[in-house]
Amino acid sequence: MQPAAPVAVLFQGDSITDAGRDRARPGHLGHGYAALVAAALPGRPAVLNRGVAGDRITDLRDRWAADTLAHRPQLLSLLVGVNDTWRRYDSGLPSPADAWEDEYRALLARTHAHCAPRLVLVEPFLVPVTPEQWAWREDLDPRIHAVRRLAAEHDALLLAADGLLNQAARTAGHPTLITTDGVHPTPLGHRLLADAWLHLVTGSGDGDGDGGAA
Repeated sequence: MQPAAPVAVLFQGDSITDAGRDRARPGHLGHGYAALVAAALPGRPAVLNRGVAGDRITDLRDRWAADTLAHRPQLLSLLVGVNDTWRRYDSGLPSPADAWEDEYRALLARTHAHCAPRLVLVEPFLVPVTPEQWAWREDLDPRIHAVRRLAAEHDALLLAADGLLNQAARTAGHPTLITTDGVHPTPLGHRLLADAWLHLVTGSGDGDGDGGAA
């Protein structure tokens, strides 16, 4: 069997990227930032979304060959990490930041050896909507720093989503205008991510979030 043709852009990650995509339709992009980006990319290249809700870094590792490497992406956009933090606080499942960074680094090394795509690493983010969520920063912030290190190591584009969305929450007047629960973006939050992604990768994107509530 011949390998599948490479896809131009592959979005990978957890529920933020998944955004309700229909798994029965392989080309469905969900209803979040990945779909918004795909609709705006010049020339409408082939785009796949393989985000899976609930995934932690080890879940990505287990499906990496089938859901990433098999598609030989020319550009890989990756957002993961908040579930590794979340599960510590709601389920007592720790994911030490140093081991998490090692797993992430190994995924990038496998990918580089397989098809060497251009990389867009998106910081995991948290926009606290409850006082209790501020304590999560202790666990999440080291993951954000790890993504920044990995972006430098792999000469990847870095989307600094945590600062972007927290600043947007202050500007908008309340965090629930940006994320519904501190983690999952609202339509405006997804629009802000999409605009930032497009500006980073293509130099386009309005960056002002207008129309995000549609």
